[in-house]
Amino acid sequence: MDCLPVYKVLYIKLSANYFGGTVTELEDFRAEKDEFFGSHPQSPLTREQKKGFKGLNYFPENDSLRLEVKVDEFPVKERFEMQTSTGDVQHYEKFGKFRFMVDEIEAELTIYQSPNGFFLPFVDSLAGRETYPAGRYLEPEPLPGGRFFVDFNIAYNPYCAYNEMWSCPITPAENRLKVAVRAGERLFHEE
Repeated sequence: MDCLPVYKVLYIKLSANYFGGTVTELEDFRAEKDEFFGSHPQSPLTREQKKGFKGLNYFPENDSLRLEVKVDEFPVKERFEMQTSTGDVQHYEKFGKFRFMVDEIEAELTIYQSPNGFFLPFVDSLAGRETYPAGRYLEPEPLPGGRFFVDFNIAYNPYCAYNEMWSCPITPAENRLKVAVRAGERLFHEE
C-alpha cells in the first residue's frame, strides 16, 4: 500500500491545528498522532504492535528548525522517478532548492512536487542510530513570495518504518544530509 495518501490526510488534519504553533500545540499534535497510531484502523501498526504501543519517540521541540525559507524554484521542472521501498516508482517533479542552517552548518534540500502537493524527504546524519535509516518526510507549506514554511518538529517516519507492507518513497541522494536534524520523529522501537 502507498503510504503517502493515507498519511497526507492525517498530516493535513493534525497540522491544521498546529501550523507553526506553540509547545502546547506541538504536544497536542503529537498526542493526536499517537492516538491515531494506537487505535485507528488506517494506522500503519499491526494489531500486534498496537497492543503494546505507548506512543512514538520524538526529539524535544527545536525552535531553530521551524523555518520560513526562500525556495529557489527551478525554471524547468525536471521529472523525477522516486524509487519506493517495494521496488515501485512514484512520479514527482523537482520544484526547487533551499538552504538553511543546522548547528551553524549550511545544509541544502530539494522540494519535490506531485499532484498530491509538495514533498520533502530527507535523511540526516543520525540515520540508523536515532532516526529511520531511509529518511523522514515533511510536506512544506507554500507561503507568498516564493517562500515555504518548513517545520522539522513535525518530520515523520514513513509508514514502512513500522510495517513493511507499505510502499514508501526512498529519499533521493541529493536530500541526504551530513548534519544531524534533531527535531521531529525519532526511530521507532517496539516495546
